[in-house]
Amino acid sequence: MFSLDRDSSIPLAEQIELRLQALIHSAQLPPGARLNSIRQLASRLGVSPNTVVVAYDRLVAAGVIDSRGTAGFFVAEGPPDVMPDAARVEAGEEQEAVWLAQQANDQRSGVLLASSGALPATWLEEAIPAAAVQRGLARAHAGMASRCPPQGLPELRERIATLLRSQGMAVDAGRILTTYGGTQAIDLICRAFLRPGDSVAVETPGYFLLFDRLRQAGVNIVPIPRRPDGIDLEALDAACTRHRPRLLFIQSVLHNPTGWGSTAANLHRVLMLAQRHDFLIAEDDVQGHFHPGAPTRLAQLSGLERVIYYSSVCKAMSPALRLGYLAAEPALLKALMREKIISVLTTSALNEFVLLEVLAAGRWRKHLDRLQQRLAVARGQATQQLRQAGVLLEHPGEGGLFLWGALPAGVDVDSVVKEAFRNGILLVRGATFAADGAHDPHIRFNVAFSQQPRLASFLQQQLSAATSAQAAVERARTRMTAGGGV
Repeated sequence: MFSLDRDSSIPLAEQIELRLQALIHSAQLPPGARLNSIRQLASRLGVSPNTVVVAYDRLVAAGVIDSRGTAGFFVAEGPPDVMPDAARVEAGEEQEAVWLAQQANDQRSGVLLASSGALPATWLEEAIPAAAVQRGLARAHAGMASRCPPQGLPELRERIATLLRSQGMAVDAGRILTTYGGTQAIDLICRAFLRPGDSVAVETPGYFLLFDRLRQAGVNIVPIPRRPDGIDLEALDAACTRHRPRLLFIQSVLHNPTGWGSTAANLHRVLMLAQRHDFLIAEDDVQGHFHPGAPTRLAQLSGLERVIYYSSVCKAMSPALRLGYLAAEPALLKALMREKIISVLTTSALNEFVLLEVLAAGRWRKHLDRLQQRLAVARGQATQQLRQAGVLLEHPGEGGLFLWGALPAGVDVDSVVKEAFRNGILLVRGATFAADGAHDPHIRFNVAFSQQPRLASFLQQQLSAATSAQAAVERARTRMTAGGGV
């Protein structure tokens, strides 16, 4: 075992990370060796469990150790990327939406998912213990032969309705439809309410997979700028007058990719515009679970009039469950359920019984509290390191998973992103989140992964090199001007 230097300027978590790396590289901890549990190592070193969690998260992200659920943490075995490239099918070209989604879910060992839209697996392992899965299955009277009603289990829909009512939404179980996550909710909305040639208003920057789904539907995408306090109301009003959109997709809470929120005044105006211009609103609240406070939502203000609300437990609880939910007025919900039946018939009864057990046992709220605390710590560390590396964070947002950071003027964002991937760091450029693909100097940063010093070190080197190159060009230009050159 090793000791820590409490007088050092190096944070304790980073010291643990460096000590373990040294033991692993010197083969004192051989491949496959089991590490101390988080609590064991914290007790031996006299630090908080969260300090060990940060160190282990960084080592997992670097591919040095593996997390194997309840079995614990182990030294990684074999080369970082064990799947031959020839055996891997890429879904798209580099930095395209589907390509990025694949990289995040493939989770190749050694790749730091600095722009990922998901939490580290180690943050979610305790959300659903094995006993909860067993108790969930026990709720199914027919066991693995149980069928799930297309609208979703009545008991689960009532639990979800209770959760939404606690957030101020006037919802009952009859207005709830379960889905395979937020992505399917988007798909069902497109299937039910859009036809080729329709106009659809979207926020830009915004969720890139939404844009691809809308292009697939053959609709006219109308980009509306997103501001730190909400959607640009003047631009939305003008776009409605010109394009008469059938639908508006909007994220009112912890907007992806910026992390920004929306003021109540802004949301009130959105509802007034929806009434005046006769369009529906699809409110994406997938990130809302990570908000540390009590934000205002359109579904809360509207009583679901003209609003289709959707969220998911995939990001905050378990990607393995693949469960989400829609809330809408009965007439709209009927059309959505029809499309669900046609496309997938129903969701998984096993998944719904497990989620029902977790909600009934009261684990959900406690789990969210822990996540929000960890995110707050991660945001602080990531913000500090990114700013020290030269990233501009003008509007850090209200909390949650993302920071929207701009690179300094003159720095080629595309070159930085490509070089990062060659160095095992996945970054997503701002243009990917632009509905029209326009150039954008920003990068989306996932705070859980962006507290990794490896990222800050890479960015500092890249930005310093770019700054030096710009300075050299300026000196050369000055000399030419002074010497009468053209």
